[in-house]
Formats: sequence, structure tokens, C-alpha cells
Amino acid sequence: MFNKGRDALLWKEYRQGGSNAAREKLIEGYAPLVKYVAGRVAIGLPPNVEFDDLVSYGIFGLLDAIDKFDPDRGIKFETYAIARIRGAIMDGLRNNDWVPRSVRQKAKELEKVCNELENKLGRYATDQEICDSLSISLEEFHRLLNEISCTTLSSLDEMWMTRNLDDDSVRVLDLIENEDSSDPEKLVEINELKAALAKSIEALSEREKLVITLYYYEGLTLKEIGQTLNISESRVSQIHTKAIFRLKGRLSRWRTAIEVL
Repeated sequence: MFNKGRDALLWKEYRQGGSNAAREKLIEGYAPLVKYVAGRVAIGLPPNVEFDDLVSYGIFGLLDAIDKFDPDRGIKFETYAIARIRGAIMDGLRNNDWVPRSVRQKAKELEKVCNELENKLGRYATDQEICDSLSISLEEFHRLLNEISCTTLSSLDEMWMTRNLDDDSVRVLDLIENEDSSDPEKLVEINELKAALAKSIEALSEREKLVITLYYYEGLTLKEIGQTLNISESRVSQIHTKAIFRLKGRLSRWRTAIEVL
């Protein structure tokens, strides 16, 4: 990575003069971001998904980020690039249809049941209530969570996408850590979603909140979380999947309510 001074000089050289040499140096300097994001995305993916493929998809995101990044927007390049790289990887995965249709269908059915129960109960449904609604045992429910865990990856990215950022949409989860934006409307939207996200997370169980915090805010892998909590990686995956479905449903309703105002 670069030091701040050299970084600024390269961006100035590339933006003002269109220097290919500066662009190549930017690509070389920020290339480690691609492997970082690919490594994060790879967690929980089926073994048939090659890490090198994720990196190949991500490179397109890095190139796109470098070509479209505007230093004057008040967003750190790393923040902007990570979102672009992740988006390119997700596009590559979706284009190659890596999740079986049957698994996607099961995920949609579970999401529907969870949403219906929450609307009815006014709170997140318990595992047993979900099992009763699906007419399955708790053991079958846990197997279902493991089976559909891979679908929560792209769902999470889609869930956090901000609205009305032209063609430079960035995930709010990345923007949350950046307070430098000078766009009042963008800041209002980010703050609204931060509040909705915090409220939704607060309603999760203590263990679900802990898994979400350790995974998305502390950067631990599912395996590391399992070691920390003294539970299996499979159990962590189940907790993560269930939490994401709950958050996705609640934030989707929040977004719908905002958009009709």
C-alpha cells in the first residue's frame, strides 16, 4: 500500500494528465485489496469455487474503482474500492450461477416464513416457531441453515446497497466507517440506515449479535468465531445465516417504508 503523500501525487498525476504510468502504479499498489476481499468472500463458499476465480473477478472491480474514483468526494479509496471489488466478485459468482436453484428456492421460502412470522408476532421468531411453521424438526432446521448459508453472502451485499448514489453506489457498511462525505443528502441516508441497522441488530439474540459483530466489525472468520465461542464452525454458520435472514427482512421493510414516503 501507499503512504498518504505518494498516494495523493499519483491520483493527481492520473486524474489531471491521464498518466498510464500512474494508473499502473495505483493498480500495483492497491492489488492486495483484491486478495483481501476475495479471501473474505471465499469464507463459507463451496469448495468448487476457486479462489483464483474470485481474484480474477475482483481485479475488474479494482480497475473500475481506479477509473471512476473521485478523490474530491470525501470517500477513502480503500472504502470505495473494497465495495467495487466485492461487487465485481458477486457479479462474477452470480453470472456463473454458483448457487443451485433449489438452494436459492429454499432460502426464499425460509425468508418468506421468517418475514410472515415477524409481521404476525411483532418480533423475531424463535427457532421453534420457525420449525413449527415449516413443519420440520430443529435438527432439520439446522441442516437447512447450513445448506443455504452460501446464499447469505450476496444477500448481505444487496441488503446494504445505498440508494441514489448515481452509478457510484457504495455499500453503507463500508461508508459507515467513513465520516468524511460532504454530501448532506448522502450523510442523512447513511445516518438513517445506521440507525435502522443498529436497531435491527439490537433485536437479535445475544449470540447472534456477537457473531455479527465479530464477523463484520472485527473481521474474524467463522472458524475464528467458533474458537472464540467454543462452538463448531458449522454452528457459527447457522447462527450467522439465521441472523442475516432476520436483518435482511427487517431492513427490507424499512427500505420499502422509506421509499414510499
